[in-house]
Amino acid sequence: MFGELKNFILRGNVLELAVAVIVADAFGSIIASLTNDVIMPPLGLLVGGIDFSDIKIVLQAAQGETPEVAIGIGKWLNSVFSFFILAAVLFYVTKVAQKVQKPSLDEATGPTQEQLLTEIRDLLKK
Repeated sequence: MFGELKNFILRGNVLELAVAVIVADAFGSIIASLTNDVIMPPLGLLVGGIDFSDIKIVLQAAQGETPEVAIGIGKWLNSVFSFFILAAVLFYVTKVAQKVQKPSLDEATGPTQEQLLTEIRDLLKK
């Protein structure tokens, strides 16, 4: 049983997936920081000094020990901006990766089936 688990974990796909999840988490943190710390402050300044993360709809104000109940529209907007930035970055990374891989794929295509059959026929004639 342990041997099967070890074989499953050490399979290439599982290790690649684990690495991808860890890298994606780190990349998500970078994008969140880019959105919250770099893009949103100047954007808030442009629209009158608004800190988007503070925008909220208060449903019930705080009363004594009871905290306020509010809908965090600003935090949601930050998440939406983060999503679009992440989508744009992934789009361009994918485009670059396709351009880098394309020449190597063209070189690896090799002769067609017809060319191979012609060579075999010529060799058999000799």
